[in-house]
Amino acid sequence: MSVSWQLFWPALGLLVGTVAGLAVRAVALAGVRRWTRGPALTMLGAAIRIPSLVWSLVFGLYVAIETALDVSHLSPRLHGQLRLVLEAAVILSVTVVLASLVGTLMRRASERQALGGALSGLAQTASRTMVFGVGLLVLLDAVGVQITPILTALGVGGLAVALALQDTLANLFAGIHVLADKPIRVGDYVKLGDSGEGFVIDIGWRSTRVRSLSNTVLIVPNQTVGRASITNYSLPEPRMALSLKISVETSVDPDRIEALLLEEATQTVGHVPGLLGDPMPEVRFIPGFGEYSLDFTLGCHVATFVDQYLVQHELRKRIIRRFRAEGIRMPVPVRAVHLLDGAPSVPQAWARSGSVDAGPLGAGVRHDVEDASTVSAPAPGAAYRHDSDGPHAGGGGRQFQ
Repeated sequence: MSVSWQLFWPALGLLVGTVAGLAVRAVALAGVRRWTRGPALTMLGAAIRIPSLVWSLVFGLYVAIETALDVSHLSPRLHGQLRLVLEAAVILSVTVVLASLVGTLMRRASERQALGGALSGLAQTASRTMVFGVGLLVLLDAVGVQITPILTALGVGGLAVALALQDTLANLFAGIHVLADKPIRVGDYVKLGDSGEGFVIDIGWRSTRVRSLSNTVLIVPNQTVGRASITNYSLPEPRMALSLKISVETSVDPDRIEALLLEEATQTVGHVPGLLGDPMPEVRFIPGFGEYSLDFTLGCHVATFVDQYLVQHELRKRIIRRFRAEGIRMPVPVRAVHLLDGAPSVPQAWARSGSVDAGPLGAGVRHDVEDASTVSAPAPGAAYRHDSDGPHAGGGGRQFQ
């Protein structure tokens, strides 16, 4: 058999095998494009589009080698070497495809989980490096290199690196745990134990960055974040309840106060950013009876945590103006101290005002004020409370309301 005839059959095998591989490739890609219903198959089709050309050529070369072995009396040694080259080419191409596919999956997962750019890039690099490492070990094993000593060396080296980078790896895995468990997310307003509070602006591979309301950035190691007691004001939703305590004189009708507070809060909705009308504001006679006042609680809802400051500011101003217009006074405590050494005397500040009758305080008792320059006289007829247990109790006093 002539040399040209011996080369004809391998060349024909190469052509037929390559064409068959390209045909299978075209059918597979067309099926992926036609029947794709999710992103996984789309990514798979994009990943194998170019390497599948290499696979088609490798298949053609394989057919040509096997044909040459039967027809052209190819030496077994050369046949084995050529098959080893083709096997290595397939292993390398599959490794590249898997690394690209894993990197794309990690990137999309990072986008869905809103991971930081640094951590997302680190995850993609780590996953691709791992795939390339496994592919290299498989390739070395295929060409006859013993990988057991390599694995042993890698294990010992990995242990040494882990001990040297203990704190760094602790922060890395703590960051992965935070991202998987999702106690905080980028954009949430959180309080990290005693470390501080603010908006989460980034969750990196080593630390978490929090921007406080004073526009300073707090950098907290992920290990500290993982151990801290976290209060997330943005979960389960940014809306939060706000309570304002309002105290009035005991002589005021509670129903009137409730109606006034509810009216002011309802009218404020829509005029103050962040104050919500749903749920509607409500007023409760809680905590109730104070020592010298009636205490009410005005409850409302704000859109976010930081909206509460402006809402409190505006509501308090409106309530004060309304109380002044309605003649409702907020109570101010006044304390008097009386001594047991002689005839009764009216405190200097009250005597100058000439508006208080000290007769009911009792005969034979001298009354004085702790700081007469800072205590104003109560209104005529104001109620008072006797703090002493008896007429001879030292240090007693009367609380005016």
